[in-house]
Amino acid sequence: MGNQEQTIRTLGSTPDIKALQQYQIPLPDGGFVPLSSLGTVTDGAGDIRSIARINNKPAVVFSVTRSTGAVVVGVEEDVRKAVANLKKTLPADIKVELINSVRADYIRESYLASVESIGLGALLAIITIWVFLRDWRATFITSVALPLSMIPTFIVFKVCGYTLNFMTLLALALVVGILVDDAIVEIENIERHQAMGKKPYHAALDASDEIGLAVVATTLSIVAVFGPVALMTGISGQFFRPFGVAVAASVLFSLLVARTITPLMAAYLLKDKPHGQEALKQDRLTYQYRRLLTWALKHRIVALMGAIAFLVGSFMLVQYIPTGLFQNGDIGLSIIKMELPPGTTMESTDRTTRRLTSLLLQNPNVATVQTNEEVAKATLYAKLKPRGERKISQQEFEKEIRTHFPEIPGARLSFDTGGMSGSKELSIVLKSEDAAALTNTAQELEKQMRTIPGLVEISSTASLIKPEIVIKPDPARAADLGVNVADIAKTASLATLGDTESSLAKFNLSDRQIPIRIQLAPQYRNNIETIRNLQVKNSDKVLIPLQSVADIQLAGGPSQIDRYNRSRKVAVEANLQGASLGNSLTAIHKLPVFQNLPSSVQEERFGNAKIMNELFTNVGLALGGAVFLIYAVLVLLFGDFLHPLTIMVALPFSLGGAFMGLLIAQKEMGLFALIGIVLLMGLVTKNSILLVDYALINQKEGKPLFPAILESGVARLRPILMTTIAMITGMMPIALGIGAGAEQRSPMRSR
Repeated sequence: MGNQEQTIRTLGSTPDIKALQQYQIPLPDGGFVPLSSLGTVTDGAGDIRSIARINNKPAVVFSVTRSTGAVVVGVEEDVRKAVANLKKTLPADIKVELINSVRADYIRESYLASVESIGLGALLAIITIWVFLRDWRATFITSVALPLSMIPTFIVFKVCGYTLNFMTLLALALVVGILVDDAIVEIENIERHQAMGKKPYHAALDASDEIGLAVVATTLSIVAVFGPVALMTGISGQFFRPFGVAVAASVLFSLLVARTITPLMAAYLLKDKPHGQEALKQDRLTYQYRRLLTWALKHRIVALMGAIAFLVGSFMLVQYIPTGLFQNGDIGLSIIKMELPPGTTMESTDRTTRRLTSLLLQNPNVATVQTNEEVAKATLYAKLKPRGERKISQQEFEKEIRTHFPEIPGARLSFDTGGMSGSKELSIVLKSEDAAALTNTAQELEKQMRTIPGLVEISSTASLIKPEIVIKPDPARAADLGVNVADIAKTASLATLGDTESSLAKFNLSDRQIPIRIQLAPQYRNNIETIRNLQVKNSDKVLIPLQSVADIQLAGGPSQIDRYNRSRKVAVEANLQGASLGNSLTAIHKLPVFQNLPSSVQEERFGNAKIMNELFTNVGLALGGAVFLIYAVLVLLFGDFLHPLTIMVALPFSLGGAFMGLLIAQKEMGLFALIGIVLLMGLVTKNSILLVDYALINQKEGKPLFPAILESGVARLRPILMTTIAMITGMMPIALGIGAGAEQRSPMRSR
């Protein structure tokens, strides 16, 4: 208007609820009536579809999830600061508390436990060295290798983008004994040359020159073992990759220290030793070992047959060793999933949840219980007291609580154990295009799985029948009366649920808009006759009863349909109690239902079972590649194709001890046990190299084969014992299960 543009805005909003109640509605005959005469107009709240409680008291709960690449501990610390700042701005009657940070606390505890394991392991390894050498100077020189090897490894972590996490710190804790191995071999050989009457300076030069090839070969053999491991893919590769890089980097730095710093310090710090002292070191252990080795060399056939028998017996033990992925740690948080029959109301869900919460709070090990409720389902987070304030572990607590689940009738209860691809530890996924065959097979599988010991909380994801009101339009009658299917569906929806949020009219307040929802009063919505008598407007604007154009009846149907790779799927899941994942899967596949699986139904590897299969496949390939690399490295170093084979013959014989340890301790052959076995391959290769290398040196000096091998074994007995015992003592904190996460790391001690 004039020389300006104006916008046109129509303001039809009422100032308050009372005015809205008096709003005039036109009638078909031309009259008007107030809105309040057609229904009740109230200022209320929408239907409650979710509830949060803490110890059965209403609460508003916020969950903070870290983004990709963020560190849990850092996010938790920032949240604490934000909560502290928020408290300053809130009224006095509103409390804000951080009720659940157990994962960050567990990571801190695990970090501190790993650091303590590294420190304690290093101390025990140093004590072991002193017990053998009985010389504080030699012990000090050897001990210097630890910090000089570890500190540069942190630079590698930085370059690779690794954090000081569970796996990298575990790698450093495990290689504490290995990092001093090269220095031990160097210093022990220097002392042996001193015992021949040489000065420390010349002893250091001659000894380091003599042992140089063996030290380089032993270190590169470990790098060759963990090289393929660091290239593993998949979820198992995410665990092995930082571990392999940490081990390989640290041992390479230890090699550099052993070949440079150790001889240098020995040349100027060691004192002269009396000539002939070497004879004093021929103690009873060396004497008995010489006798045993002499007998074995003279009775080669018997010794070889005994070794082969041990090897065969070792591999026969494999079938008795439980297999799995890894054990769950005690993080102090048990998560319970509750499912109620489809159609259960929110009020009934809340009542059942509060009952279960009260049951949990009666347990003296529970500190707080947080609940997140939705219609017909809920999740309960039972935060346990700190480990020092309770006498049982998280797993024992869950076993105890399971016995009380029957006290909550009508509810399907299970612990969320944090499976890799689901909430439960074991998941059998069946898929098919035949819905009936799939459902029947899943039901039979669930029934038969209940007969397997060790499987608990068995359930199927096949949805239960959900009660529903089915409206079936009659096309002929609807066409005659001018009513289409879309109008029928919209009428039923508007009358019971109201329109969608985006389509609802809004009541304006000063600071926000409130949606105006129109629906039948509750007393009418609960009567199916009301639904039948709903009026549908036809094409001539005439109202037609809904039952005139459609059949309306109560029925039931699936609440959801799950698919996997576009095929219908049903997962039969279970948790484990006193059973291993591998053994349970074997028992399940022997069930009659699997022996007679319908042709239209297929099993799909899924969850922990799929990851475990991937793990063993990847480790097998990595070990095969490691053996090839070790052989290639040794061929290059020794310039011979036969001697590397002699060294590597010891590899399969070493597995017997690992298998026996796992069997006796009843530990699973899983992720961490396989890490220990990979590490074992490198250690065995190191010892073999020391023996074969010195035997070759003796032969070059003109000694016959028999005395060359005998003297090699005797001369290398002490360094091999020292390095082995240093490795064992370095792993003692892990073997003793000290600190958070010890339950997961413990299988490595059995190797």
